[in-house]
Amino acid sequence: MQTAAGPALGVDFGTTNTVVALGQANGLPELVPFAAPTEDSPVFRSALCFWHDDVPGGLASDAGPWAIAEYLEFPQDSRFLQSFKSVAASAAFEQASVFDKRFRFEDLGRLFLDRLVAHAGGRLDTRPARIVVGRPVEYAGSRPDEALARTRYDAMFKGFGVDIHYVYEPLGAAYSYATRLTEPATILVADFGGGTSDFSVVRVAEPGAAQRCTPLGHAGIGIAGDRFDYRLVDRLVLPMLGKGGSYRSFDKELEIPRGYFADFADWSRLALMRNRRTLEELDRLRRTATDPAAIARMIAVIENELGYPLYDAVGRLKRALSTDESAHFHFAGAGLEIEADVTRAQFEDWITDDIARIEATVDRALSAANVGQGGIDRVFLTGGSSLIPRVRRIFTDRFGEAAIMSGGELTSIAHGLALIGEQDDIAAWSA
Repeated sequence: MQTAAGPALGVDFGTTNTVVALGQANGLPELVPFAAPTEDSPVFRSALCFWHDDVPGGLASDAGPWAIAEYLEFPQDSRFLQSFKSVAASAAFEQASVFDKRFRFEDLGRLFLDRLVAHAGGRLDTRPARIVVGRPVEYAGSRPDEALARTRYDAMFKGFGVDIHYVYEPLGAAYSYATRLTEPATILVADFGGGTSDFSVVRVAEPGAAQRCTPLGHAGIGIAGDRFDYRLVDRLVLPMLGKGGSYRSFDKELEIPRGYFADFADWSRLALMRNRRTLEELDRLRRTATDPAAIARMIAVIENELGYPLYDAVGRLKRALSTDESAHFHFAGAGLEIEADVTRAQFEDWITDDIARIEATVDRALSAANVGQGGIDRVFLTGGSSLIPRVRRIFTDRFGEAAIMSGGELTSIAHGLALIGEQDDIAAWSA
């Protein structure tokens, strides 16, 4: 169903955070604030928490900052899930086991949206008919299935709006940034989220033009903030949990399967390791491991639901290294304590391969747009990981510091999606 242009709702459903912008009659969208437990904010954490309670079905839940607050109060009696957007395109993910219930991706998504609406103070109870949802240029995962992701998104947003459109996330950022420009320009938008890094080249016409923005080309890759976190966990935490160690099987000494460590260092999968089958497998490994204490520490972190404190410690280190040349890492819990001083140079060395693949993706975006490096007038950086100095240097080295623009790192996409939703030619933007 196609509706006439008018106020629309822009939804930036992100791996780490979700932001919603509501179109207004004057054509200037407003970010929807949430009266979170600690402070009002338009940034709603893309997380869920479950716990047993006296409610129908016996399982209560909440999302966003309220999920974090519930988890922090009762960590061992809850299940905390974050970054679940990362599995949208994964055929390997079928269901998440939470206590004795199983949830498909779309079940988690609908529950998340329900709680987001409930915490919006009534501002989302009645929504515009047209909803514009951001989607990555390329989904996260080693072999992302785009058709599967679309099916899951359709099921997640069914009933959320009458007229649902999907638009590449960097295009939302481009449209938002275009409102700042007073003259024509060809811009490269680089959107660094939690799960993906996406790039779009857009031609922006002069203010008042019939069509202000024209998409020229796109490219994306499933490497972003969560992958950088993975590198930190791999270097600082996993060696304390048995990575690289071995276990005995009959008369052979074998390496502990790496899959356990890959799951542990992935925020979307860590919480899901707290299930009977995985914990029984780890306990068998512990009994035959050459360093059983290391495997015992991994089991303790999983059983004690310490995924969020670990995520928080890694995030604080990463942010500190964005402003300082060195920073201290500290994590403690369940008998595990890690202290380490990390330099920015070390961190940049650990993410070297990731940066190279991101740079190659930028090249693909320019090639798809048939625009050379010299044809870019402005570069707009958005997303939390755009604040990492090594990420920013990809663009300053190529285009010069004067060409780089930023701002609204967490909110520009939602703002632009709502603006796109007000256009008559919405189909031209849909992906």
